[in-house]
Amino acid sequence: MSEFPRPNWHVIRPKILPLSFRVDRRAPFALLGLSIAVLVCLVFSVSYGAYNITPLDVIRAVLGIETSDPNHQLVVRSFRLPRILLALLVGMALSGSGAIMQGITRNDLADPGLLGINSGAGMVVVGYLVFAPNPQPAIMPWLAFAGALTASFLIYTLAWRGGVSPLRLILIGVGLAAIGNASISFFLTRLELYQAQQAFVWLTGSVYGSTWEEVRLLVLWLAILMPITLLSARQLNLLGLGDALATGLGVRVELQRLLLIVLSAALASITVTVAGTIGFVGFVAPHIARRLVGPSHEGLLLAALLSGGLLMVAADLLSRWIIAPSELPIGVTTALIGAPYFAYLLYRNGK
Repeated sequence: MSEFPRPNWHVIRPKILPLSFRVDRRAPFALLGLSIAVLVCLVFSVSYGAYNITPLDVIRAVLGIETSDPNHQLVVRSFRLPRILLALLVGMALSGSGAIMQGITRNDLADPGLLGINSGAGMVVVGYLVFAPNPQPAIMPWLAFAGALTASFLIYTLAWRGGVSPLRLILIGVGLAAIGNASISFFLTRLELYQAQQAFVWLTGSVYGSTWEEVRLLVLWLAILMPITLLSARQLNLLGLGDALATGLGVRVELQRLLLIVLSAALASITVTVAGTIGFVGFVAPHIARRLVGPSHEGLLLAALLSGGLLMVAADLLSRWIIAPSELPIGVTTALIGAPYFAYLLYRNGK
């Protein structure tokens, strides 16, 4: 008598929550491997620089244990660790935003940068820097969120034709992204030369000179947004079945899509404030995760967060190594990684 084939997923039912999660059997091993890779990359990224520190001394400095050189504590804790942690958190936020956007549109080529969310946030922030007599850094995260939310609202409104088609979302998002980038270029012409150079580097994407204050700001936002992101897995799975089937299963499709767009915009906008407009991380990381753990969002979202963090930390390390002792803006490095992969997917999908 033949046996039933073994299912390729686990069903997890937490006792304290009235929820259940379906996770691919590959997910625990993939998530463990990604976690180890992130920790190793973090240590080596902190250890590398003009003032090299051994990985063991990095771990000691982080834990507050004395090392052979008293400068290790200062270099690690004050200069390098905030920068590397910020890169990690930015990568996680962008990859979460990208995974949600790809789930909403059911298109693997979707990305918050390609759909105008990043450019909307960047346009408002740069416009504020141009026209405000005394810019206040404390309100810039809220301005970035307002810009991203406005861009999302415009995309959703213009795509509405008795409902929202994922294809219309993408096409209108690309058009609005072009308008946003043109507006940013116009604002840059209104700045003094030095200010324009600083704004351009920021818009390219950079974590240079990051501080613990920026890390705390990002941690605060992500402490609210990340749990919501992970709990959205079931809605993303249902939306992936198609609007008709999802509606038949009791999903309020348009409301769920709108809420998920706002969540994606919030995740992308906070990264613009602290690191500028960094592209392709939100596009590449979900692809890596999908290959590792399959399409179910319960495992995909976690794997995407870790993949995005790993990608950003590795990109920051490459940015400091390629033209040392100078460095590339991290946005340039992520584009060098992501653009060829994007072109490959376009070629493959066009065959």
